Amino acid sequence: MGQALHRTKFTNHGAVLSLRRLAYIVESCEKCPRLRTYCAMVAQEKRKAYRDWTYWGRPVAGFGDSDAKLWIIGLAPGAHGANRTGRVFTGDQSGHFLYAALHREGFANQPTSASRDDGLKLTGCYISAAARCAPPDNKPRPVELARCSHYLDVEWQMLARKRAILALGKIAWDATIALAKRQGASFTAMGFAHGAECRLSDDLVLIGSYHVSQQNTFTGRLTNAMFDQVLQRCRKPW
Repeated sequence: MGQALHRTKFTNHGAVLSLRRLAYIVESCEKCPRLRTYCAMVAQEKRKAYRDWTYWGRPVAGFGDSDAKLWIIGLAPGAHGANRTGRVFTGDQSGHFLYAALHREGFANQPTSASRDDGLKLTGCYISAAARCAPPDNKPRPVELARCSHYLDVEWQMLARKRAILALGKIAWDATIALAKRQGASFTAMGFAHGAECRLSDDLVLIGSYHVSQQNTFTGRLTNAMFDQVLQRCRKPW
């Protein structure tokens, strides 16, 4: 699939069609045997609460508005969240926190995300992840992140109106710094911190936030108020 991706010509004109083509390529990806084995195993064994679900069990593509000014990059699909539902940040507590916040700030038409056909729509926002398959213990290996990096490259080109990138956690932050450098951006890189801000170009800023995982939101490390403030900062470049 890597060769298919490179053979596909992506241009800013017709971004919706191109992102749909990218979604097909992502969802058909078989580049990481460890991750594909794990996702299939989780989809077969399931969690008791979701025993009646037919799990997605495949790589998860990005989701949102092709004209987005805000691009959110997360870590990876959740084993019983996006790996179950097939839509990024959908079906688990991380998604509940994220989409409720996006709704409060006017980026989402509803505060909940339960399934691919629940009517959720994003306006001005696009969401993807550094890794497109659910990894064991939420820890993708460097080689697996490198294989997924091509998908970020294409999204960078397709999301021509982006003005802010919000990286959820250190892995997403580091992946975005590497992405910007691959795309020829000239800037002084800085380390991840919640609220960190790195100017990638005159019209594009990278902002960091603690990940919206239960480990952060249930313990109070990341609160609604903290995340709302970050989202509001993301609007400032436009």
